[in-house]
Amino acid sequence: MTQELYQKALKFAGQKHSNQKVPGTKANYLLHISNVAMEVIMAYNFESSFNLNFAIQIAILHDTIEDTDTNYEEIKKIFGQDIAMGVQALTKNENLKSKSERMLDSLNRINTLQKEVGIVKIADRITNLQSPPEHWSREKIIKYHKEAQIISDLLKEKNNYLNKRLESKISDYEKNIIKFKPK
Repeated sequence: MTQELYQKALKFAGQKHSNQKVPGTKANYLLHISNVAMEVIMAYNFESSFNLNFAIQIAILHDTIEDTDTNYEEIKKIFGQDIAMGVQALTKNENLKSKSERMLDSLNRINTLQKEVGIVKIADRITNLQSPPEHWSREKIIKYHKEAQIISDLLKEKNNYLNKRLESKISDYEKNIIKFKPK
């Protein structure tokens, strides 16, 4: 992996997400970004059948269009069309009515691109399958669990290591449904 590409992407993402926190915490959003990047790097250590330079840049930039004032053209100008297309595919289309429609649309777009884009989506969901925020309802926890299973099913051919890891995280996440106690 070229460290300069990593640093360029991280500097850009750090500036764009500078005021954003990991939901439900006081941690800067770079924590989430670095965790997604770490999952991609670990996957490469186990299964080096993908372009790590491409995947790591998408991992670092994956939420810039969705969560900041960044647009496709800015990503394209700085990082190139393929990375911009990958980040755009990982961005939910807010013009679609329901959250499930937005997720399926994104997954369908991901599946038309290089496998590295799907690898980043899997890594992102692995990272997000921590204990849910205390304010989430049982229904929201169940829905998030089902979404993770859909992601796993639709992206299962992208990377064996990450898919096994996602399946394990999904199984662990089920415990949050069982132990849920309404307040």
